[in-house]
Amino acid sequence: METRNQTMVTEFLFVGFRNYLPQQVVLFLMFLSLYLVTLIGNLGMIVLIWIDSQLHTPMYFFLNHLSLADFCSSSTIAPKMLADFFAEKKTISFLGCAAQMWFFGLFVATECFLLATMAYDRYVAICNPLLYTVIMSQSFCVHLVVGPYAMGLLSSLTHTVLTFHLPFCGQNVVNHFFCDISPLLSLACADTHLNKLILFIMAGAVGVFSGLIILISYIYILMAILRIRSAEGRSKGFSTCSSHLTTVSIMYGTLFFIYVRPSASFSLDLNKVVSVFYTAGIPMLNPLIYSLRNKEVKNALRKTLETKNFPMGK
Repeated sequence: METRNQTMVTEFLFVGFRNYLPQQVVLFLMFLSLYLVTLIGNLGMIVLIWIDSQLHTPMYFFLNHLSLADFCSSSTIAPKMLADFFAEKKTISFLGCAAQMWFFGLFVATECFLLATMAYDRYVAICNPLLYTVIMSQSFCVHLVVGPYAMGLLSSLTHTVLTFHLPFCGQNVVNHFFCDISPLLSLACADTHLNKLILFIMAGAVGVFSGLIILISYIYILMAILRIRSAEGRSKGFSTCSSHLTTVSIMYGTLFFIYVRPSASFSLDLNKVVSVFYTAGIPMLNPLIYSLRNKEVKNALRKTLETKNFPMGK
């Protein structure tokens, strides 16, 4: 026990991206560009929704929090990753690693449940349009946003406490560019089968529970749209949900690949590559998907820029 205490890990060392200098420069510029687009896109969406009264609806209230979750999850990872590109030692303190895991897990799980909330909102809007304003009251919308944050907090807290309760007594080289659960479990000098089982169950529960809400909502939405007689009406109904479905497909496909596979199929190097997509790609894509495919957002942006004397082409 004394030997273990003497070699107890106080910091972790990231492997990051082992490339030659020219490749590191290209990767750094690419990730920097992705992060800047993410910041501009998500903060721009938040500000636009806040200042434009026409976007003060439940749908955009939820989208506002989705953008906030994307901004926060990306900012938890990207600044440290960018700073490490040219650092000789890519280190992070024990507590810093725990904080990074906690915050990132919080906002990723919150985003999953926010997507479920947005699916329910689309269900009410399409299947019960006459009762939409009654059902989606302001107080109810607040509850539908508080719930995802609470679930994200519970999930993240569970994983972080269980992971950092394990002893780390020697190996401190993390085969990743941030403090993710799987590479840290591979460093623990204790049996981690229980942790892996809980990771599989809780990640599956988050995905399945929120995914079921989305699936059931869209089954009813599809039935309602197919009952519309005109092709134009059906097309309009599908277009209302297309942005959300695109975001859901990308988000859930990536997270299931990372966290809900059997442990025997884990490959830390492969996970690292896929993690780039959901830590840098998805937070950047979400505001683009909702802005480029949404006439209300584009009209609000045009009106805002024209008000600020930055005329846009019609």
